[in-house]
Amino acid sequence: MDVVDGGCVIGKSRFRRVCVFCGSSPGNRKCYEDSAVELAQELVRRRLDLVYGGGSIGLMGMIARSVYRAGGNVLGIIPRTLMAKELTGDPVGEVRPVADMHQRKAEMARHADCFIALPGGYGTLEELLEVITWAQLGIHDKPVGLLNVDGYYNYLLTFIDKAVDDGFITPSQRQIIVSAPNAEELVQKLEEYVPVHDGVASKAKWEVEQQQQLQQTTPHLGMNSAPSNLHSQIAL
Repeated sequence: MDVVDGGCVIGKSRFRRVCVFCGSSPGNRKCYEDSAVELAQELVRRRLDLVYGGGSIGLMGMIARSVYRAGGNVLGIIPRTLMAKELTGDPVGEVRPVADMHQRKAEMARHADCFIALPGGYGTLEELLEVITWAQLGIHDKPVGLLNVDGYYNYLLTFIDKAVDDGFITPSQRQIIVSAPNAEELVQKLEEYVPVHDGVASKAKWEVEQQQQLQQTTPHLGMNSAPSNLHSQIAL
């Protein structure tokens, strides 16, 4: 069913849930908080659910509360060890505690149809670059977007272009990253994104190979047979 906003038909989205990476700090400029609210409004307008890191502070809390208060669905995934630090007051939407950071990232990826990075620090960059790498390896075909608020990610994009120029990233793999200065334009670009397969293993082949490798190694390690390889869990 097409989404209608103020009498205008937006069109049926290819996504159901969007994973947002962002800072547990609000940053020093109001434009960052404004961008979190703007993205939340765009997700609600398109009737897209939010998947995020589960915290109630910083930009994480800002986007989660904005989506939830506007009637959107929110799924937060947070390591138990960070709950005391990143959760304050009542939880927003559904919050699922997990064992550690690795499981948090795997679960966020598994539940999402695409990824968006708001401004953030080391953690945001680590999460962002990991899902870009997974796309490069063919583990998933999910679009990855940067909300480049007031040029926040300009230097990162310049670095990536330098890596292309110097032969460390292929030009086709550069296209994995979609960026835009505002939420409406970014989400529309993600809707139109076409995956790039540049000689990498297909998602199905990757999953089979990972399961086979897991079956070969677990008996020798004395582990149980439950899947523990996070990469094999994300492309569902």
